[in-house]
Amino acid sequence: MRKISFVFGLIFVLAVLLSGCTKTEELTLEEIENAGTSGVAELLEQTKYRPWEGQEFVAGKSGGTWRDSTLSDPKTFNPIVADGDGETTSLLSCLTDYLIDYDQSIKEWKPQIAAPRIEVHEDKGTMDVYFTLRDDLYWSYYGSDKKVKVTSDDAVFWYNEIEGEEELHLSAYTGQFLGMEDGSIKHVDIEKIDDRTFVYHFPRIIADPLLHCNTDFWPMHVFKPVKDKEGVEGLKKIFSVSADPKTIPSMGRYFLVEYTAGQRLVYKKNNDYWKKDSNGNTIPYPDEMLVSIVPDKNTQYLMFKEGSQEDYTPRTEEISELVRKQEDKYTIYNNGGTFGASFWTFNENPINKDKPFYEWFTCKEFRQAMSCLLNRDRIISQVYNGLAEPCLYLFPKPNAFYNENITLQYLFDHKKAAELLAKAGMKKGADGILRDKNGTAVEFDLTITAESTVSSDISSIIVDECQKEGIKINVRTTDFQKLVEQMTSTYDWQSLFISLGTPIFPSQGSNVWPSNTPLHIWYPMQPSPATEWEARIDYLYNEGCCTIDHDKAKKIWDEYQSIILEQCPLIYLMRPISFYALNNRWDQTNLYYDPMGGATTEYVYLKQ
Repeated sequence: MRKISFVFGLIFVLAVLLSGCTKTEELTLEEIENAGTSGVAELLEQTKYRPWEGQEFVAGKSGGTWRDSTLSDPKTFNPIVADGDGETTSLLSCLTDYLIDYDQSIKEWKPQIAAPRIEVHEDKGTMDVYFTLRDDLYWSYYGSDKKVKVTSDDAVFWYNEIEGEEELHLSAYTGQFLGMEDGSIKHVDIEKIDDRTFVYHFPRIIADPLLHCNTDFWPMHVFKPVKDKEGVEGLKKIFSVSADPKTIPSMGRYFLVEYTAGQRLVYKKNNDYWKKDSNGNTIPYPDEMLVSIVPDKNTQYLMFKEGSQEDYTPRTEEISELVRKQEDKYTIYNNGGTFGASFWTFNENPINKDKPFYEWFTCKEFRQAMSCLLNRDRIISQVYNGLAEPCLYLFPKPNAFYNENITLQYLFDHKKAAELLAKAGMKKGADGILRDKNGTAVEFDLTITAESTVSSDISSIIVDECQKEGIKINVRTTDFQKLVEQMTSTYDWQSLFISLGTPIFPSQGSNVWPSNTPLHIWYPMQPSPATEWEARIDYLYNEGCCTIDHDKAKKIWDEYQSIILEQCPLIYLMRPISFYALNNRWDQTNLYYDPMGGATTEYVYLKQ
């Protein structure tokens, strides 16, 4: 089950990491229409659809080594420095745990490291949320008898002095503030009650307080002395990649015990971890996890097929071969379709106001026209082989405020695109080149990551369709770290593909949708809303988060979705069907796979 936090988009997920594909020959419109979902049903019948719907996990047996791989070396072992770096963060995720977890089968929050009793109190328009930590939580060190009790001091310190430290510019920072009814801004405070209990004090009542509070944290006894002595810059030096991994404490599932640059990471099971099965065995079951550093997806695929990697998330073009050759070696699961989608977005940051593209990108009609030039049917047929559908809404269906009547209206239509471009002051000349009102040819960059074949294929289709309207798009490839730097620091990009996750709750997005937040990608950290519609979104987001009555909240979130889909700051792409393959040397009684929780690998155990 996936841990869900209030901050949305902390972990960037590139469009390409969901699936991939090699480029096929371009189809005619008739061929595209005929291709449709040919063969999709037959292929899906040969894979398993097994979502987790609240089934009990049977007790397994400990033992074995789980072999996996990652595309790149970790950049740090420091969670502060890793903020915003999805791949590095994922490599550290098994060293900590979240307070609570969301059970999608019953649509309720369940305890993780928080004890079963979680209390929410309302009083005179304010709200207090109390958490009590489990009594069996320890910061342990591999190969050492040293154990430090996890206490409320850790949670309070991390909230106040790490996430709440403005100089660190962490993604969670803006989520600590609430807009009040009178327009003022107030802070959500945290207070220690005793060694195991702490409380969040909300200055006003909000709709999803548990989502807002859900977090993980790191040990005060490691980070506070450094901050007190060396300040913020000292914090950034803790646990660099040159540090001995055995010095990093864990309260999570594993210890990180070895790192060899360019080769592998080695994790050992943490027997002090709190989660146990009905027989008292520590979850997860494998005693060891080996993560090879393999910067090539094709090599990872070969490793899985030859049995030197336990699981694999196949790309679209690999599915047919895997299904054909699965025999008794592995089992393939499908998730029935992902909830989220990557998107195409444009840089509206005024740091680029002297460049021609700034005027284009800040024009609503131009963005709408780009959506009209996105040939979704062609992408589904050529890139995904029918294993996807267009994402035409903002909230996914599991979101309580999903409204099937609120969908994107700017669909593939060259005629409509031309009309919108004309409204934007652009005109195609006799030479077939589209020019703006100043006579400047409309030409801009589209940045994608070098690791992705699916992004490359989608961008090729976009280039072709835009060229028909006289627009030249230059596709630029870069690595993920450079892309993150461009989005969050230098702002020297033009347009790009990216994904920020899926808002199962409408209030997810505290560091994305408000205009003053760091992941408001098209123009982050605005001193004040740059446009009237962004000011309205700021208001609606805050009021939606603070409105408990469902019918009243629905009106707010309906308007919120409608504005974003009309303004097109983000043009969503496809919702692909994702697949997951697992080596059959593992008992799969406990294996479930769905678009919300992913694969329940923590309950998989080695066949005896």
